[in-house]
Amino acid sequence: MNLNRKAFVRALGVLMMVMGATMLLPLAVSILYGEGKVALAFAGTIIPVSAFGFLLYYVVVPGHTSLTARDGYLTVSICWILASFISAIPFVLSGAVSNIFDAFFECSSSLTTTGATSIADVESLPHGILFWRAFTNWLGGMGILIFAAAVLPSLGIGANILAATEAPGPTMDKITPKISDTAKNLYKIYTIFTVSEIILLMAAGMDLFDASTHTFGSVGTGGFSNYNNSIAHFNSMPIEMIITAYMLLSGVNLNLYFYSFKRRGGIRNLLADEEFKWYIIIIATVSGLISLNLWLTHTYENWGQSFRFSIFQTVSILTTTGSVSANYDLWPTFSKMLIFTLMFIGGCSASTAGGLKVIRFLVVFKLIKRSIQVRLHPNAIISIKINDKNLSIDTVSEITSLMFLHILVVTGATLLISINGYDMVTNLSAVLTCIGNIGPGFNLVGPALNFSIFSNTDKLLLSFVMLAGRLELYAFIVLFLPRFWQQNK
Repeated sequence: MNLNRKAFVRALGVLMMVMGATMLLPLAVSILYGEGKVALAFAGTIIPVSAFGFLLYYVVVPGHTSLTARDGYLTVSICWILASFISAIPFVLSGAVSNIFDAFFECSSSLTTTGATSIADVESLPHGILFWRAFTNWLGGMGILIFAAAVLPSLGIGANILAATEAPGPTMDKITPKISDTAKNLYKIYTIFTVSEIILLMAAGMDLFDASTHTFGSVGTGGFSNYNNSIAHFNSMPIEMIITAYMLLSGVNLNLYFYSFKRRGGIRNLLADEEFKWYIIIIATVSGLISLNLWLTHTYENWGQSFRFSIFQTVSILTTTGSVSANYDLWPTFSKMLIFTLMFIGGCSASTAGGLKVIRFLVVFKLIKRSIQVRLHPNAIISIKINDKNLSIDTVSEITSLMFLHILVVTGATLLISINGYDMVTNLSAVLTCIGNIGPGFNLVGPALNFSIFSNTDKLLLSFVMLAGRLELYAFIVLFLPRFWQQNK
């Protein structure tokens, strides 16, 4: 293949410098808490990674910066794999995790905002590692290369192609002419959410460390917690309601917030969006049905408790955050089936949430409706519209193809890890939560347990499933196609 090698190498250099710079934060936390060994682990990672990244970026003479879609797929995929590996180094050097497969799994999970863990006792980890584990949730929420575009506006590596390939959802809207300005504006919103949630969680009783790490997990929709039983550790309704609100906000298309502030019409721009409407309808309907089911089956003492836990878990699973305030694996079958269904959907496009996204299901349902109408009225010309805009045949085809590919990958990966002998629900939910970047599943990978049961081979497979899900399959899957590597004719 005709790869733009200079742009590719410079992108790796940018990534390594960004990863090295962001590790200064957990290094400072380690020093603050007197964790010398952990501080040395971060320092021992920062210096060589940053130095090598500097050499790659500045020694390689910039060439032409135009990237093809093929270049973008390869560059973004390799960057995410490399970022997961770099993130894992301090885990191993500090002795927090002895197995490199566990470390790679943990960091793939964190950067892709999956939130699945293979560490049996999270509470035994040092503060520096806990902070890094949570901060990479926040970093991966918006995308590593989008973060790089925000802080390093003159990358010289074809940032438009890379950002479009990396961004979650069918498209990444350019709300300003330059991708660097777009990234900066979105990060302003992201930062406002982050700072305000930290303040509110501290007001609700958390200390600064817990408030920061849990904010990184909820705003980034990664869901990592410092405690083995996640948010249930606090048993606090105010904390749960604050986190619920920010998970819900983070599952919304970030561009809509920008338009609401900058365009005429204000908040009406948000309320008029079809995807946003259905996002709220899904949350209201599912949380209502679950709370009713929990109340009627006397799972909790009263309807208030039933609603409290149902709204939290509904928002947590739909936004693919995966935080837990109650063990939903103990809920009645009807409630568990609703949770299982949410795992297929995900949040809104261009949000930090994972999954297939609400808009894709909306398009498919409109396609089904159109098919029925055409059968009844064969001569009718019926287009598929989102927000009163016609969708092209190519767009609809791409959405349906992606959803079918999603099913194929889930089926194939589930078959592969089923060799381990665990039950079908455990294996299927493990793959489903990894590809949807959710975290906890059911049975042996349920809210009260973790992924430590799997072999190193299974963890590696699930790590790549997470990465494929975060990059919305195509950017990752094409690397395994022989034609992708053939020379352009």
